[in-house]
This record gives sequence, structure tokens and C-alpha cells, in this order.
Amino acid sequence: MNPQLSLEQQLHNLLEWLAHHGADREGGVTRLLYSPAWQKAQRALFERMKDAGLAPYFDDAGNLFGRLEGTERPDEVVLTGSHIDTVRTGGLYDGALGVAAGLKALQRLKERFGKPKRTLEVVSLCEEEGSRFPVTFWGSGNMTGRWNMSRIPDVTDDEGVSLSAAMEAAGFGPGTYRSCRRTDLYAYIELHIEQGMVLERLGLPVGIVQGIVGQVRLTFEVCGETNHAGTTRMGWRKDALAGTAEMTLALEREALAAGDPFVATVGKLEVAPNVSNVIAGSVLFTVDLRHPDADALELMSRRIVEIFYGIAAARSLKLSHRQWMHADPVPMDPRLQSELESICRRKQIGCHRLYSGAGHDAQILSSICPAAMLFVPSRSGISHSPMEYTDTSDIAAGTEVLMELLYRLAYAD
Repeated sequence: MNPQLSLEQQLHNLLEWLAHHGADREGGVTRLLYSPAWQKAQRALFERMKDAGLAPYFDDAGNLFGRLEGTERPDEVVLTGSHIDTVRTGGLYDGALGVAAGLKALQRLKERFGKPKRTLEVVSLCEEEGSRFPVTFWGSGNMTGRWNMSRIPDVTDDEGVSLSAAMEAAGFGPGTYRSCRRTDLYAYIELHIEQGMVLERLGLPVGIVQGIVGQVRLTFEVCGETNHAGTTRMGWRKDALAGTAEMTLALEREALAAGDPFVATVGKLEVAPNVSNVIAGSVLFTVDLRHPDADALELMSRRIVEIFYGIAAARSLKLSHRQWMHADPVPMDPRLQSELESICRRKQIGCHRLYSGAGHDAQILSSICPAAMLFVPSRSGISHSPMEYTDTSDIAAGTEVLMELLYRLAYAD
């Protein structure tokens, strides 16, 4: 990479180069875990890390690390990076930005200051999205013990290929490289696009993540009575879809009344018999609730369930539900948040503290070391799409802040 180019241009070029690995016909990027596109990207990044003066290595799961050995405390590792797997037809920035920024930050720090006191590593995590297999955080999860190479989940992709077989075909698996489990991490810092509209609307280039919200996901089944759409009078109906519509609007009302940062979503509906001239006899639908406070999330979850059962009873409908996900909120490290805010003030970079409404590897790695996240704006809040875009000036600003924190932790501390 041409050292005469600005940081903005170098990062832009690196992201464009990475996007070629997995570029699809729809104009997006598709790099599913252990797929040929994913393999090419990880192998190409291996060479890029070597060219940047780092010592690259894989672990058994396929996580790729670029290491800059510390001179005084080599066993205390300051780690930065993100993931390179994507959703189907995703964008250039989700995950990839954190890897590109981390690689560039370590390269520049090495060129300016030489070897650090603490070891610095950039990681290209093998998986976060769960787009190919029904498993999320496979990369960071194997580092923390959430997943274990000795007990690989018995799951398959849409084509019937097992996770174990795909991993083996890609050249990874138990005993192929280094053990995944990490006990040497001093801190983890992740730069990521916001995937929301807060920073853009505030006109600020950097967000300091206070924590990652908790999530509750439920499935409800509404049962009414299937009947003829033309001969059944309105007052005699037991319309499962009409009841579901009332529940959906009630959910929206409660979320708006609760105010930010609470969010609630009806995401999936299965209507039966789903025929134009037949009253719906049953509806299966999902509800996704998110809030950074565990108690508030639990109270809201109970309230929503109570309201839904009240609506069902008033309409003479039967209702059942099950909760199939509960993830507690995960705070980011307060000291690292303060350091990031201090850096932004010193560099006169506008910043704002906010919560992440989406899950990230930082929440997994926070179980074994202090973790922090930086956000940069997403245009119109769009993500998981070829339309995903972040201005290069904001990317450079976020990278400058990341680089300064890495310097403080690995060189000056």
C-alpha cells in the first residue's frame, strides 16, 4: 500500500480490495463462513498482515491474528479487529471496517514507534453473523469458551453441509493450528459502523458505546376460527390476523410510550390459511424487545405478554407464547470509555455516548477482558445491504481515535 496516500485513501482502498473477495451479482458482498470467498479473504489478509510487518497466525476455528510482539509484557495482549463474514448480499463496512482499521492502526504504530511494551494484535474473526449456520459468534465464542472445538454443534447449512465438514474442508478444525481459547487478553477494542442513525442525525463522527442492549425474543400463536370471508359477519368473526394487528399496534404504542432507547419489533408472521377470501384461523408471529437495562427489559416483556393476552380474551381468541431468547445487556468497560472520550476531546473530534442496539463480538470478549467499542456513522442508518456507506472522513476519524487508544494501552501504559 502506497505510504504517500492519506489515511482516508489507504482505508478506502483496503476496504475496496477486501470487498472483491465475495463480490456478488447484486452489487453487494457475500462471504459466508468457510465458503471459498471467505477462505480467499482470510488468506489474502494473512499476506497483508505479513506485508504490514506483523506476524500472522490462525487458530483452529479460522480466526486470523496479526501480532506485534511486546517488549516488556508480551503476554498481555491488546486486541483490536472485528469479523469478515457477511450476511448474504451485505455491504462493504459491517465487520470489515474494524479489521481494516485495526490492520492500518497497527501498521502505523509500528512505523512511528517501533515495538510496543504490551503485545498488539489485530484479529479478523472468522464468524459473527450466523448467516450460513444457525450459530453466532463462532469466532469470538471459541476464544472465550462459549463454543468449544471438542463439542462442535451438530448443525448444517441450507445445502446440508455440516459445520464440522465445512470447517475441515476449509483447512481448520481441532488440532490444525493454535488452540482458540485465550487467557492472555488485556483489552479488546472494536471499531464498527453504527448501523443506526443517531450519529448521522447529531452530525458527529464518533460514537462511544456504553453497552450492548439486552434482547428478549418471543413467539406468539394466535388461534381463531377459519371461515368464509364473504358470508361471515364482522361481529361474528374470530379473526386471528385482526387480533395480531391489534397486538402489533399495542406493541408499537407501548414502545413509543416507554421512549428511547427501548425498541420493539414484530418481525415474522405466518398466517394460515393465508388465502385471500378466507378469514385467518391462526397466526404465528415473533416479537423482538431490546433495552440496555435488564430490569426495564424484563418489566416490559411481562407487560407486553399481559396486554396481548388481554386483547386475545376480548376477541375470543386463544393465545400461547414461548420465550426462546434472553440475552442480558453487556456494559462496555467504563475506564476505556473515559479514555476514548478523553482522546476525542484532545483531538477535537466530536463524539457521543450511545448504546448498541445490535450484537457484536465485543459483548462476547468482554467476558474475558475489558472491552470497548467505537462507532462511526452509517448513512441513513442502512446496514446489511449493498447501500451500506460510511464517509471516509468519518472512517479516518474513528481510526485515529482507535490508534490513540491502542498507543495508550500498549506503548504508554
